[in-house]
Order: sequence, then structure tokens, then C-alpha cells
Amino acid sequence: MTGATVAENGAEPRATGYSWYVLTVLVIVYILNFIDRQIVSILAVDIKADLGLTDSDMGFLGGAAFAVFYALFGIPLGRLADNWTRVRLLAIGLALWSTMTALSGFARDQLSLSLARMGVGVGEATASPTAYSLISDYFPKRQRATAIAIYSSGLYIGGGISLFIGALIKESWNAAYPGGGPLNLVGWQAAFLAVGIPGLLVALWVATLREPVRGAMDSAPATSSPRPFRNLVYDLSTIVPPFTVIGAFRRGWGALAINLAVGAAMVAVAIGMIGVTDNVPQWSAVALGYYAVFSWATALRAQDPATYRLIWGTPAFIATTLGYGLVSLVAYALAFWSAPYAETVLGLPKAELAFVLGANGAVSGFLGVILGGRVADALRARYPAGRVLVILFGVLAPVIPIWIGYTTENAFLFYTMNFLAGMFGATALGAAAATTQDLVLPRMRGTATAAFFLGTTLIGLSFGPYIVGQISDWAGTIVDGRPVGDLRTGIVSLIAVTPIAVALLAYAWRSVPQAEATLAERAEAARAPGRP
Repeated sequence: MTGATVAENGAEPRATGYSWYVLTVLVIVYILNFIDRQIVSILAVDIKADLGLTDSDMGFLGGAAFAVFYALFGIPLGRLADNWTRVRLLAIGLALWSTMTALSGFARDQLSLSLARMGVGVGEATASPTAYSLISDYFPKRQRATAIAIYSSGLYIGGGISLFIGALIKESWNAAYPGGGPLNLVGWQAAFLAVGIPGLLVALWVATLREPVRGAMDSAPATSSPRPFRNLVYDLSTIVPPFTVIGAFRRGWGALAINLAVGAAMVAVAIGMIGVTDNVPQWSAVALGYYAVFSWATALRAQDPATYRLIWGTPAFIATTLGYGLVSLVAYALAFWSAPYAETVLGLPKAELAFVLGANGAVSGFLGVILGGRVADALRARYPAGRVLVILFGVLAPVIPIWIGYTTENAFLFYTMNFLAGMFGATALGAAAATTQDLVLPRMRGTATAAFFLGTTLIGLSFGPYIVGQISDWAGTIVDGRPVGDLRTGIVSLIAVTPIAVALLAYAWRSVPQAEATLAERAEAARAPGRP
């Protein structure tokens, strides 16, 4: 095996220096991932003013516009990560999302900015499926949650850096060009260009990494598909409407009827919610996303029943994913809205809040995710479902800091509570991701990662920023003919998801041990005759 020591003669496998080098590169990629993703937050007030948008519009741009396409393309690209060269796929994806971030700088209205953010979502969909799969083949199970937690620290470092960089570039550009600079670009547009272009160079670096043997760290080497792109075309056809209807028809009249019924139900729900909220982009995107995921899941059941059984057919996997999805809903909402809240509600200067919140986000997230990963691995050694306890902590611990931090008028107390809420919530990520990786076979890890991120995106990212924005609009007022939202009410309302998350994770605590112990048997039982 390249870059890692494999178990031989019963010896325990271990990571090598090259394993840690690869992990370092992956962390840098993830930092870029979240700089490009989260920079919208610090620029939100300026974008909103220039394009004449509401808080719910901004919630869509910071959430579903990116999240739905990130989630949907994460499914086929996760499968491609299971069947093709992962480092090559990651390099291509990084080049794509960096290009689309740069193109965001040329947006002149909500539509063009939305399309660019959708493109960023497609490119970034390659990142975690490839990275999680590579980490699982470079690190043994006993170190896996720690390694994933270190990788996940890029989320918080990148998110924090994005605030500082975005504010610095925006303020410097507007000071140098008060009436608009070259190409008539203003500060927030220049910020998108400045953070997008460096990713193209890092993509060349990623392409130099070595590809490890799949499953060797688990003493179960797996082979890739000889026709990875044929599988990709098939997977895309199961997700992209109207091809989903054709795919359902090929599986029979019953499958077609169910597919059409679910599609009609999604349209009905979208129409109803549009009537309530008057937000067409949000609910159109969400309906498309959920219908497409249903279509993919039913196609996966027919094509690969073993993978379907261990993911969609395993309540422990679903409960863990949904429970963490609600943790991410709160985390994404705070990550997006904390800077606009501090700027508009507390009246803090952009340069100050960008520096403090950026440092807060980077340090708190890094500490939380690393400590959470180490504690999760330690608890996993003592209890079969020990990692679930860390996810539960990530649900409950942020409640009081959120309540205090977003009801105080004191800037220092706000910053302190925001730090604690971020650190406590971050502890859950490595534990949740490692738990879901342990619930599938090695050949299924890319697909399992994509399914896991459906919870963090179609639940967390699609709804977290939007819910805060929508409640803010509902609770707000009209001043001089313009809507002024109530972000304080919107953010504090996030606490309401806590009981639901606790119930889901309590079920996961009880069901994970049995699910992990019966992996091979359930996969074998699910295989159709003649399938490998």
C-alpha cells in the first residue's frame, strides 16, 4: 500500500508520515472550501443593500442556493469517489468551485449570484466524499475520528478566515475605488474574485497526491468499478429531472407511479410554502432537492441493494445523520448570521467584528472539533456507541450560550457566548461522521459520506440560514418603505430544534451497536442473486 502501513501477519495497521502529509493537504483544501462557501456572510449586508434583497433572500443565497446542488451532486460524485481516482476527482472539483467563486464577483442581481453559488455547490460536492474516503484508507479505525476531526477543522478555520479576508478586501477596495473599480466592480464583488483564484493553484498541488489502496486499513481491500463514468452517467440520470421519471419507468409501473406521486407531493408542498412565505427560490430548490434524493434512493435500492440497506435501510444511520443534521442547522445559521447580526443589531464596525468573529470561529471550531474527535475515540473504546454521547453534547451545550449571546447588548459577552456556542457545537462533527463511516462497508464509504452530508446540507444548510432570515422578516418592521428584520428573534428561535435532535440521538445510542455488529450479514442478505 502507498503511504500507509497495512496489517500484516495480524499486526495492527498504522498511519505513516505520508498519511499525515495527505491529511494536511486535505485540511488546506477544506479551508478553501469554507472560505469560498462562507464569505457570503461578511458580505451579506452589502449584497443585500446593492441588490435590494430581504433577510430571507439572503438566507436562500447563504443556504439552499448552494446546499441543494451540493447535496445532489454529492451523491453521484460520492459514488464516483468509490469507483475512480479520488485525488484526481478532488483536484477537478476544487478547480470548478474556485472558478465559480470568482464568477460570483461578476454577479449583478440575485439570479446571477444564485447561479454562481449553485456552481460552487456542485464543485464542493467532490470535497468531503473524496476526503473521507482517503482518510479512511490512510488511517486505521482507532484513529479515524481524530483524523476526520482534524480534517473538519478546516471548516472552522476557513469560515473564520473568510470573515477577515472578506471584510479586508471589501473595505480596501471601496476605499481605493469609492465609485466602483475596474470593470465597475464594488468591494464585495472584488472579494469573491480574490478568494476564488488561489484555489486553481492548490488544485494542481492536490493532483500530486498518491492514491491509497481501498479498504486496506480494514484488512478488506476493495476494487473499483471498471466503468466508473458509466456508473456516473447512470447516477446522474437517477437524480436530474425529468430523467428521474425515465429511470423510474425502467423499474416498472409501480416505481413510476410512486415516483410521480412523490414529485407531485413535493410540488404541492412547495406551492403551499411559497404561498405562506412568498419565497419562490427557496421552496423550489428544496422541493427539487428532496424529490431528487428520493429518486436516487429508490434507484440505489434497485441497483445496489446492499449499499441501500446499510444506509437508507439502517435506522441507526438515519437517526445519527438527522440528529447531527439539526446540530448543523444551528451551526450554519450562526455561521452565516452572526456577522450581519453584530453589524446591524449591535452596531459593531465591520472590521472589528470580522476580526473577532473570524478568530472566534477559527479557534472555537478548531478546539471543538479536535477535542470532540479525541473524546469520541476514547468513548468509542469504552462503549460501542460512545461517539453518540459527543453528538448529544454538541446538541445540548450550545443552548445557553446562544440564549445569552443573542439577547445581550454587551459586545464582549456576545463575542464570548458566540465562541462557546461554536466550540460546543463543533465537538459533534467528527463523532457523527466517524459513526456513519463505521456503519457501512469500505466500498460504500464515498456513498455513505454523500448520504451523511444530505443531513448537513438539505436539513442544516438549506434551512438554517433561511429559517433565521424568514423569521426575522416575519418579526421585523417596515422603515421608510423598506423591510427591517428582527435577527435577534430569528436566531434565538433556533433553540426549538433541540428536543427533536435529542430524541433522534437517544435512538441512535440504543441502535448503533447492533447495526455495526451485523454489517456483513445485513449486506449479504440484501444482495440480489448474481450481484457481487
